[in-house]
Amino acid sequence: MGEGLARITKNENQNMIMKISLRLIGCAVGLAALALTGALAQSSESPAAFSIQLVSTFDYPGTGNQTRPQKINSTRDIAGLFVDTSAASFGFVRFGNGNFSPPIADPNATSNFTEGRGINDSRLVCGDYLDSLGAFEGFFFLHNTYQNYVAPDSTTTILLGVNNAGDFCGSNIPSSTGIQGAFLSIGGVVTEFTVPTATATLAYQLNATNQSCGYYIDSAGVTHGLFRDSNGTIHAPIDPVGSTGTILFGNNDMNFMVGRYTDAAGATHGILFVPPNRFLVYDFPGATFTSLNGINRANIIVGRYTDPNTAIDHGIIARVVRTAAGVTLPMAPPSAPPAQAVPQRGVYTAPAY
Repeated sequence: MGEGLARITKNENQNMIMKISLRLIGCAVGLAALALTGALAQSSESPAAFSIQLVSTFDYPGTGNQTRPQKINSTRDIAGLFVDTSAASFGFVRFGNGNFSPPIADPNATSNFTEGRGINDSRLVCGDYLDSLGAFEGFFFLHNTYQNYVAPDSTTTILLGVNNAGDFCGSNIPSSTGIQGAFLSIGGVVTEFTVPTATATLAYQLNATNQSCGYYIDSAGVTHGLFRDSNGTIHAPIDPVGSTGTILFGNNDMNFMVGRYTDAAGATHGILFVPPNRFLVYDFPGATFTSLNGINRANIIVGRYTDPNTAIDHGIIARVVRTAAGVTLPMAPPSAPPAQAVPQRGVYTAPAY
């Protein structure tokens, strides 16, 4: 499994990815996606006339495993991570037919900590692991072969999302600044960006037109959603009214974004954000923690909920449907930044899941 393992440069990584053939998506899937995404984009009722409908739940095999799905591709393959009862973390793929891959463990993960984070239609998986020094490094996984990746001149690299062109995104700490920021690698060219005054900025996914989304942490330790247009414009903060912390995890080619927010009572709710300013809210029945983590071109969503009785996380698959109006919230107005807010240096934040 470890054969072919190497740390790769930008050019080598580009060459590797360019050789990966993309799976053709059937016409029926494409037409279904077009019908729903077009309706969402054009309807004057959007998103109030839509709701999120549960399709199924799932768990990585094994008693007591915490199942934490992250992204879903066009054929409903899901990448994620699970944590076993010994607190060891491994990546996984749940295939569209419902079967699971063996645990994904980067050979350099000396502390039993590997996380699957993103997947594209070629089943190229990206993620992160902890190295022997306790620092995050990124990896790609395809056909039982690992390729490790470290962003240029960085002490920490976390890979969080990959699109069908093989472009990818994540978070890194450049040696020159010591400030944790987000990065995009498009066509082998790495672009770094941060939200001013943020202590950390993370990019979780990018779509076919290189629009990306993620979150940042302000100087008070509060998380806020963000998205970045393909022209480089950053939109932030993205928070629903009543949020005490918001995270955006994934976007699709229509730039519909999924994530979660926490309210003043401490409950966490899944959200679908439709730009420019509307949120559709989803809660798994009976749960006080629901997170929506990935969305594909057909608006099929993957996420998780925590069972309040056992504290175990379970995977969920849901979909956006045109039906009676779901629960919606407007976007909160941006708050004034704290006086003399200064980004912290030399500290990194482990990415949310």
